[in-house]
Amino acid sequence: MCCPAVIALLIGPRAAILIWWLLDQARWQAAFDTFLIPLLGFFLLPWTTLAYVLVFRGGVEGFDFIWLIVAVLVDLGAYSGGYRSRQKMGNG
Repeated sequence: MCCPAVIALLIGPRAAILIWWLLDQARWQAAFDTFLIPLLGFFLLPWTTLAYVLVFRGGVEGFDFIWLIVAVLVDLGAYSGGYRSRQKMGNG
């Protein structure tokens, strides 16, 4: 049961980025000046990239920063959770 959940958490936001980018390229172009930043976000911080595009319309202000902080924490939690589970298994 654990492996499908981990796979969904790793692939899910990346699939959402790809699908959303294909369906609404104008929103992505408004949020990012260059293609490099969302590409790096796709590989390194997918939840943060999704949250940024979601809250960017009209600019990032006020409560939008809370969403971005939560997304960064989710991304960092995914990395640290993987590290912790590798140490438990003795492969770290």
